[in-house]
Amino acid sequence: HIGHALTFTIQDTLIRWRRMQGRDALWQPGTDHAGIATQMVVERLLATQGQDRRAMGREAFLAHVWEWKAQSGGTITRQLRRLGASLDWKRERFTMDEGLSRAVREVFVTLHRQGLIYRDRRLVNWDPALGTAISDLEVESREVKGNLWHLRYPVEGQPGAFITVATSRPETMLGDVAVAVHPEDERFRHLVGKQVVLPLVGRAIPVIADEYSDPEKGTGAVKITPAHDFNDFEVGKRHGLAMPSVLDAEAKVRVEEIADALSGADGAGDPEFVRGLAGQDRFAARKAIVARLEELGLLEKVEPHTHQVPHGDRGGVPIEPRLTWQWYCDAATLAKPAVEAVESGRTAFVPKQWENTFFAWMRDIQPWCISRQLWWGHRIPAWYGPEDTIFVAHTADEAAAAARVRFGRDVELTQDEDVLDTWFSSA
Repeated sequence: HIGHALTFTIQDTLIRWRRMQGRDALWQPGTDHAGIATQMVVERLLATQGQDRRAMGREAFLAHVWEWKAQSGGTITRQLRRLGASLDWKRERFTMDEGLSRAVREVFVTLHRQGLIYRDRRLVNWDPALGTAISDLEVESREVKGNLWHLRYPVEGQPGAFITVATSRPETMLGDVAVAVHPEDERFRHLVGKQVVLPLVGRAIPVIADEYSDPEKGTGAVKITPAHDFNDFEVGKRHGLAMPSVLDAEAKVRVEEIADALSGADGAGDPEFVRGLAGQDRFAARKAIVARLEELGLLEKVEPHTHQVPHGDRGGVPIEPRLTWQWYCDAATLAKPAVEAVESGRTAFVPKQWENTFFAWMRDIQPWCISRQLWWGHRIPAWYGPEDTIFVAHTADEAAAAARVRFGRDVELTQDEDVLDTWFSSA
C-alpha cells in the first residue's frame, strides 16, 4: 500500500508537473521477474497437482512459469492503471523479454571481460528450503532459545588432558579443522602448536593462536569450521586450513569430504557412528552427536543460550553458511565512482547526514554473489568445456567458436545451470 499510494503518487505528481511545463518527460513502466518468489509460487501450485519441477525438467517447468505469468503477472500494473498513474503504457517492458534479456547477457559478458565478474569458491547464505544462495538482504535474524554445548577435545598424547570449546552448533564439529585461542590468553598458551583429537571423527587438529577467539566468550577456545561459518572461513584463510563441507544442499550430513580423516584415535574417534550420520537432517544429527559425546564423557555441560539465528525470509528455515562455487561481481570497484561523486559534492544527500549511511555501505562493500540455483531467470551465459575451461559468451555458438580456437576442434560444452540474481538482471 505504501509503495503504491505514496511512492507512485509522488512519481505521478512529478511527471505530470513536468509534462504541463512542456518538457519531454517519460515515465517508463517495467516489471522484473522476481526469480525466487515466482519459482516458489509455481512450485507450490504444481505440488497441489502432484507434480514436481525436477521430475518434469527445466523446459517443462519454465513453460508453466510463463503460463502463470500470463495469468497473474500483470497484477501490479493493473493496480497502477486503476490508481490512474500516467505511465507510458505502450512502452511497458519485462526483464525476461527478448530485448532486456539480450541487454543482461551483454552486461555480464562485458563486465566479465573487464575482470569485474568472476567465479569463486566462497561462503554464501544458503537456504536449504529453496536450495539456492540468497543475499544478505533476504536473511532475517530471529531470536532463538537454544543451548551452548561445552565439548571436550582430548589433547593428543596427554591422557586425561582436554581443551573445552563451547558451541551452539555441535553438528558442524564434524568439519572442524582447528581450535583457536587468543594469542595472549595465558590459560591456553602452552597448547598452541599442539594437536587435539576431534571427537567422533578422530582426526588430529591443531590448536592455533588467532585474535578472533574472545577470551571473555564461552570457554575462550573456539572450534574452527571454515566451510560452515563466515568468521571461521576468514580464520581458515589466514592459517591455510582445509575446508571440508559436512552438510549438503538440503542441510543433511555428508561425510565424503571427511572420509579419509575418520579414525578411532585416542578412544575419542567413532568412525562407524559418523558414517551412520550420513543423510541425516542437521537437527537430528545434532541430537545424535550430543548424545554420543555424553556417552563418551566428552560433553562437559549444557547451558541455555538465547541467540540470533539467521533465517531465510521466504523459506523460513535457518540459513546455512555454505562453501560453493558462485559467480561474483566486483562491487567495490563499481562503487568507487559513486563514492567519489558524493565526496566531490556532485551528488548531495538531503538531509546531509545520510551521507554517512551511504559511505558505510559503499566503503565496506563485499563481492556481490550474483548467481542463484534456480531455473526461472536469466541463465548465466557461461559454458564449461574440457580441462576445466570456461567460455563466457553472448550465445552458445559464440562459446563454441571460442572453444574451437582454444582446442583446434569442436568440443562438447555445457551451459551453467544457474541463473542471475533478479536484482542483477533488473539493474
